[in-house]
Amino acid sequence: MITMSNFLWALTAIILAPAMGALISGIDRKLTAWFQGRVGPPVYQPFLDTIKLLSKEKNIVNSRQMICVLVYLLSSMAAVFLFFLGSDLLLIFFVLTIGAVSFIAGAMSVPSPYSQVGAQRELMQVLTYEPLLLLTFVGFFLITGSFNISYILTWEEPLLFSMPLIYIALGFALTIKLRKSPFDISASHHGHQEIVKGSLTEYSGPQLAMVEIAHWYEIILILGVFALFWSTSVTAMLIFLSITYLAEILIDNLVARSTWRWMIAHVWPVGLGLIIINYILILGM
Repeated sequence: MITMSNFLWALTAIILAPAMGALISGIDRKLTAWFQGRVGPPVYQPFLDTIKLLSKEKNIVNSRQMICVLVYLLSSMAAVFLFFLGSDLLLIFFVLTIGAVSFIAGAMSVPSPYSQVGAQRELMQVLTYEPLLLLTFVGFFLITGSFNISYILTWEEPLLFSMPLIYIALGFALTIKLRKSPFDISASHHGHQEIVKGSLTEYSGPQLAMVEIAHWYEIILILGVFALFWSTSVTAMLIFLSITYLAEILIDNLVARSTWRWMIAHVWPVGLGLIIINYILILGM
């Protein structure tokens, strides 16, 4: 049952999520620079970059691209709102899918070959991580008997103990969703991307700022899903999320970028295999 306090909490999350996402991105860039022996930008650099993009002149390639960007941003916001409202995980999954498809459609709506190739790779990434995400939600259901986030959060013991292999498999989805090595094949902030910015090539100014803000919402949402693995204590949850994200940064800096063929050939068998084994262990309890 949705209460007024839940609604206000979700509304607050909509307001604070982009700021938290930007702060996490800034810390990410700072730590990455430290691992590479560089000084790196200040932690608040993502805020400055986005403000600068918002102040630039609008340069829209076509109206379809602008609509796709808006849908992508709104779906990310809606997914975060539903999550903090304590809604259904399956509903959040479908809302996220709408945003992902819209982002790909926006990249494909322009004639740029870089954008077209990036969009195709983005599609491959979506087809790779979404089954893992959906099967993770099914894992929550097998343990708790519900897809409802509010109910899952009331579980008395950390779900990580019952779903360790699913947690590892979901790590693949997190790496892909955050566009980190080895799965940053569709768009990247780093200089090793051979197709420039890939699916982001034709976005500029306010449009690119909207994409970045939507990405900040997604960071918070994915971390929120990981928080469900350890929701018995706020302190333990924050430590758990910090370790998880730090592991993603380490992976990003220690491995080289893969091809989409390698990604599909390894993520599906390994990720799906881990989830199926964990299902067997859960059903055998």
